[in-house]
Amino acid sequence: METIQIDILNPKAKKLLRNLADLNLIKINKTKNKSDFSALLQKLRAKSPDEISLDEITDEVEKVRTSRYEK
Repeated sequence: METIQIDILNPKAKKLLRNLADLNLIKINKTKNKSDFSALLQKLRAKSPDEISLDEITDEVEKVRTSRYEK
C-alpha cells in the first residue's frame, strides 16, 4: 500500500475520490494539520532537559509585566 497527500483544487475532484472510495479502490483518511506553533512548541520542549513548573512560568510573566509597567 502506498500513501500520498493530495491538495484538492476543484470540488469535483473530491466527489471523484469519494466515488473511488465507495468502490473500495482507495481509502480516505482525514488527518489533522498541526499548526506551525504546535510543531515549534514540541521541538522546544524536546530540547529542554526538565519541565518548567507553573510557579516558574508565573514568576517570569510577573517579571516581564513589572518591567513593562515601569517604563
